[in-house]
Amino acid sequence: MQILLADSIPPTPWRNGGGQTRELFAEPAGADWRLRVSLADIEQDGPFSSFPGVQRHFAVLQGPGVELTLNSQALQLTPASAALAFDGAAAPGCRLLGGATRDLNLMLRERSGELQRVRSDVEWDAPWPWRACFTVAPARLLDAAGTAHALPAWSLALDLPAGPLRLQLTQEQPAYWLGA
Repeated sequence: MQILLADSIPPTPWRNGGGQTRELFAEPAGADWRLRVSLADIEQDGPFSSFPGVQRHFAVLQGPGVELTLNSQALQLTPASAALAFDGAAAPGCRLLGGATRDLNLMLRERSGELQRVRSDVEWDAPWPWRACFTVAPARLLDAAGTAHALPAWSLALDLPAGPLRLQLTQEQPAYWLGA
């Protein structure tokens, strides 16, 4: 298992000036990724970038939230909301709901996957070949053997072992399972 600390990865400013992104993981690395996990700081209203051929999963982690306009429908997402999956070509409009947000993105080309909100101490045993978890607050990850792994705040744990996993959250902060 590998643990990446989000704040140790330098942010890249967006071309439109509306925010910045930290690419936490890409497989393969580079422009031809098929799986990408990123953390985005949205600082102003504006459209998302279009990613044709990409299945996109999006979750608000921190801040008041956003309103996405997708297929002529306005959807409000906050840190309490479930993740939203949509076609990356759609490039929804984004309006901040009172201030900047920090968001988690899972983007997939030519493969399917999930970004599922963690319920503290509830087993997750999705059979994806690639499995990870992201947590905003410190947490304990328990593997199938009962071994506990400490996860720091704002961390992405990669290469999770097969079998059932449980995440014990120390605070009421968002955490997500990622699978592909």
